[in-house]
Amino acid sequence: MSGILFPDVEAPDLHVMSFNIRRRFDRVTWPPADRWPTRKQRLRTFLSATRPHLLGSQEAMPDQARWVRDSLGSSYGYLGAGRGKDRGGEGTPLFYDRDRIAVDDWRQVALSDTPDVPGSTGWGNAIPRIAVIAHLRDRATGARFTFVNTHFDAFSRRARRRSATWLHDLVAAQDGPLLFTADVNAHVRSSELAAMFAGGLLVDTWSYAPVRRTAEWGTFNNYAAPRVGARRIDALLATPDVGVRAVGIDPRPTGTQWPSDHLPVQAVVRIPGATSS
Repeated sequence: MSGILFPDVEAPDLHVMSFNIRRRFDRVTWPPADRWPTRKQRLRTFLSATRPHLLGSQEAMPDQARWVRDSLGSSYGYLGAGRGKDRGGEGTPLFYDRDRIAVDDWRQVALSDTPDVPGSTGWGNAIPRIAVIAHLRDRATGARFTFVNTHFDAFSRRARRRSATWLHDLVAAQDGPLLFTADVNAHVRSSELAAMFAGGLLVDTWSYAPVRRTAEWGTFNNYAAPRVGARRIDALLATPDVGVRAVGIDPRPTGTQWPSDHLPVQAVVRIPGATSS
């Protein structure tokens, strides 16, 4: 694959991506482009060429998470389990380049009033929704930061509003820089998600970046030609102290088709406290 949006990102900058890789379904109820056996190699080709330092993914079944990790390369690890009561099933794993990123600690929570109960629901979401929250350190610079990756509910506006408030409260309660990746299932700047930005605690990297490598494509293209002006439902947010260098949404297929029904959102950022190169 040629024409990578952000090749050779070096310290003190970090290459970050949010990518809903599309859950594998065993029953064939979608067009051929959606079938995991026919698109898994496209996903591997894209990831092995792109290799972000940090990848927040959504809709990953356990075998898909392992496929993503192996596609990124032997230096990568991941954090996160499934959203079910037994911590199985679909998850929102966070992948990281172990040569660049160290994990101080991490946890997985449910987006509910009982966050420590696996498989718990509430807020209007009938399906369990989870978030991975990791405290990380940049090995190259020593900078410490928090990374949050999640997937807001697809069916309930009330659940999305409550999830946006949860995120705001999480950021307000912690110190230091933070990165957030998610499929938020509504336009990032929609009124129902306004709580994410209340008080200026978080910024939309797309709006904040001095350089945009692409047009603002809608990120749910469903294996069709992407459209400018369609909803950007995949978020990559940061606290204002994070230096956002550039952003992009890669609209191109890998070969003749796309690896997922979503497009990947990418950013190059600099965490405060990083040493100068």
